[in-house]
Amino acid sequence: MKKIPVIAVVGTTACGKTELGIEICKRKNAEIISADSMQIYKYLDVGTAKPSKEQLSVVKHHMIDIAEPTENYSVAKYCSMAHKAIEDVYQRGKLPVVVGGTGLYVDSLLGNIAFADAKIDLDLRENLYKRAKQEGLEKLIDEIEKKDFEYAKKLKEQASTKRVVRALEIMITTKKTVSECLKESKTQESIYDTVFIGLTYKDRKLLYDRINKRVDKMVDSGLCREAMYVMSLEDDKTAKGAIGYKEMFAYLKGEDTLENCKENLKKASRRYAKRQLTWFKRNKSINWIFVDEYLKNEQIDFKTMYEDVFRLVKDVDVK
Repeated sequence: MKKIPVIAVVGTTACGKTELGIEICKRKNAEIISADSMQIYKYLDVGTAKPSKEQLSVVKHHMIDIAEPTENYSVAKYCSMAHKAIEDVYQRGKLPVVVGGTGLYVDSLLGNIAFADAKIDLDLRENLYKRAKQEGLEKLIDEIEKKDFEYAKKLKEQASTKRVVRALEIMITTKKTVSECLKESKTQESIYDTVFIGLTYKDRKLLYDRINKRVDKMVDSGLCREAMYVMSLEDDKTAKGAIGYKEMFAYLKGEDTLENCKENLKKASRRYAKRQLTWFKRNKSINWIFVDEYLKNEQIDFKTMYEDVFRLVKDVDVK
């Protein structure tokens, strides 16, 4: 079967993935398929660093604003919809460009993962969420670690209540470890011929400065209004645990100052960037572009950077 050509722009937060993706689309007659687990939600624009209205008008984006924040959205559901979006883009003679920093979404989509058919037991799930709240995530991860050390290690890198609960749910309903289910699901060959471009900074301080400035801009642009809405969601909703919102809850409740909460968000965003880099470094197919190598007079020479990127993707086209 002929594979669909894809360009994937991945990497750490605040590195310019959106801008590079749009530039590629302008030159390549392409459309963007977002791979961001929070940009799927409507209304959450500032805290998820969603592309601006102007950017969305310049290039067609898929997989943005497709779910209500009250929904719990799974990676399996994302992949099902994103596969269809890529097929649609390709059938119309355009090049699919996957852009995003959610490693699980990127790998599951482009690796063509077939997800294990674990039954959904709502009573079990509710009980596991109660346990997570009462006992803490660490205790539940320790329980997973006794049977599945490999997956527990990944959970510790990117722990969230939803992921931990789902892992236990899979183990209980399938009588298998998550690692076993994942290995069984990876028997399919990818249907995509992907060229990966990764964006980050060699100098972590420069990256962290960009992250800090982005947080300041988010707060000035109305982050707290969005956080107030997210805070009203039920505790088991995925959006409620998103970086960018939960750090503001203490301020909105009058329990802490805005400055302290901003600093907590900056720290959380920097830690997230580290986890993203750890995740993507496993993929040896990524062509890394270090943004700070293009610094000239304290400004990024985007023209030269983009030209270097286009040398890497010049042969990727819909034929």
